[in-house]
Amino acid sequence: MMDIEEIKKLIPQRFPFLMLDRVVEIKEGESIRAYKNISVNEEYFKGHFPDAPIFPGALTAEAMAQAACILLKKSIRDLDATLFYVTGVRMRFFKPVVPGDQLHVVIKTVKMVRIGGVFETQALVGDEVVARGEMTFACK
Repeated sequence: MMDIEEIKKLIPQRFPFLMLDRVVEIKEGESIRAYKNISVNEEYFKGHFPDAPIFPGALTAEAMAQAACILLKKSIRDLDATLFYVTGVRMRFFKPVVPGDQLHVVIKTVKMVRIGGVFETQALVGDEVVARGEMTFACK
């Protein structure tokens, strides 16, 4: 398990683009489970959409990307790279995420190499899948 301070040591994102609150499970080289609490007080809800706030799908994808980067950094120990870049995304969104939800992110390794990897991604609210896809990363 990792709290927010440990997460901040591994990825460079900060408020308002730090999209994870906690890592609840990590199996190096295999998978990671993390979550973000969705609060109505977050800045993007002022414009997306004020009368019916919905967590942006791009930020759901960002939460998945951040979890995948943590998995990469914890799995490739002698890696000197400080940044990973998303080089490919294939994503489907099924249901909106709204304030009060807890967004659970599940990432599974498809392929990992020294300079990046391919990951199966999934986001859930409760037991319901709200987004699913595949993401590819490379380091710099």
